[in-house]
Amino acid sequence: MKKTSFIGGIKENFPSGLVVFLVALPLCLGIALASGAPPLSGIIAGIVGGLVVGFISNSNISVSGPAAGLTAIVLTAITDLGAFNIFLCAGIIAGIIQLVLGFIRAGSISNYFPNNVIEGMLAAIGIIIILKQIPHAVGFDKDYEGHESIFDNGLNFGYFTELLEAVHPGAIIITLISIAILIVWDKVYVLRRIKMLPGALVAVVAGIILNEIFKLSDSSLAIGPKHLVSLPVPKSIDDFKNFVTLPDFSGFMNAKVWVTGATIAIVASIETLLCIEASDRLDQQRRITDTNLELKAQGIGNLVSSFIGGLPMTSVVVRSSANANAGATSKLSTIIHGTLLLICVLSIPAILNLIPFATLAAVLLLVGYKLAKPATFRHFWHLGKFQFIPFLATVVAVVATDLLKGVGIGLAISVLYILQGNMKRAYYLSREKLNDADGIMIRLSEEVSFLNKAAIKKTLKNIKPNSAVTIDARETSYIATDVLEMIQDFANIRAKEEDITVELLGFKTSYLDYERKEDSHIIVTHKRAI
Repeated sequence: MKKTSFIGGIKENFPSGLVVFLVALPLCLGIALASGAPPLSGIIAGIVGGLVVGFISNSNISVSGPAAGLTAIVLTAITDLGAFNIFLCAGIIAGIIQLVLGFIRAGSISNYFPNNVIEGMLAAIGIIIILKQIPHAVGFDKDYEGHESIFDNGLNFGYFTELLEAVHPGAIIITLISIAILIVWDKVYVLRRIKMLPGALVAVVAGIILNEIFKLSDSSLAIGPKHLVSLPVPKSIDDFKNFVTLPDFSGFMNAKVWVTGATIAIVASIETLLCIEASDRLDQQRRITDTNLELKAQGIGNLVSSFIGGLPMTSVVVRSSANANAGATSKLSTIIHGTLLLICVLSIPAILNLIPFATLAAVLLLVGYKLAKPATFRHFWHLGKFQFIPFLATVVAVVATDLLKGVGIGLAISVLYILQGNMKRAYYLSREKLNDADGIMIRLSEEVSFLNKAAIKKTLKNIKPNSAVTIDARETSYIATDVLEMIQDFANIRAKEEDITVELLGFKTSYLDYERKEDSHIIVTHKRAI
């Protein structure tokens, strides 16, 4: 891998950092509002996620910040505890627990997430992004005001009626023009080569200019404030201080704070590990992140964020996906996004408040499509049902429930298919095929576990009287006790009763000392008498 200079790294990663900044800005605000927290708390978490976690972590693609998956926990906790400054103590506790998890190397759990489940999670996130951004693309931004969406209280079909009634022609025009700019910028080679001027920035600037033209011409297409980014605008240092909430350390005396902190630590750590696994798959260079270091980075990030009034954070899929799709090559992109958040929130919040949600929705719609493109579904379909069904189940479950429940369902189905596959590896021949055979050879593989018992039992059961059977265990290092007893009963009892000739090859007197490493299977073949 070629090394680049720091300046070269900035040149390569500034466009992707800018894109992530544009995506993160409304998400940080929206998550803070949905969590019942001060608006600036989401921005603070985004800044810390970019600068602190980005600096410590060795992930080249993932981006950290406030996560939608923690919204319900945070909202409930703030309500129960009665104050946001008390809740911040729970964030500090969560950070300490994550640090401990990192030091005890709990990050290795990510090695047990199968690829089809991770890819299913990414595709589901893509679908959710598209569904969530369609309302903003047509000018329906009620979910930022706390109104119900299609995802609230089950499947809310009344949401579609509201959506159709609230369509804003100006928002649709800005969305379509923004999408056109993004597609052209990505397809035209000359424009794609302008690294320091990403298509997302051009689309955002075009959206602002177009809406300002609508306003100046007093057109009905003009987009009002409720469809624009809304950042607090401090007029003095004192105003800015008032926007920041510091923790009330008396909260450490409250048992609920400790329970909340532990809950946040567990959920945030699992979501982070899932996102890291997904981010490594999105990395074009397939670099591997140290998950234990990532947990430590998240712990330090949550400590810093909570001490200065920010929300708890995780590594987040949407921003990480946008980062990868924008061409990020190193974690410098994440640091740039955090720097831009800090500079812009302090210096030009009034300008940022001119950005229409519609143009940001256009950026996210393309991100969602790249995650959930039909080619991904076709790929897993061609791999067969053992890969496709867990993949599809994960997609449906994540969209229908949430990330953790959906991945859990996908993992459970994947494990069931693995177990089923292991049982079927003990090759089962039908009664008709066994009847046609003069001699039967059953070769046992290196390991025969209890998972193979059912298949072996069926095979032995279907052997007809007066047959000749050879069971070859010369290559076998381990046989489960119950399977061994079943074979012994077949050879010593049933074979004698039905005049079946049985030859046992290579069986040991004991398999108790063998340490199993993999699941086993049995290969059954036929040999005709000559």
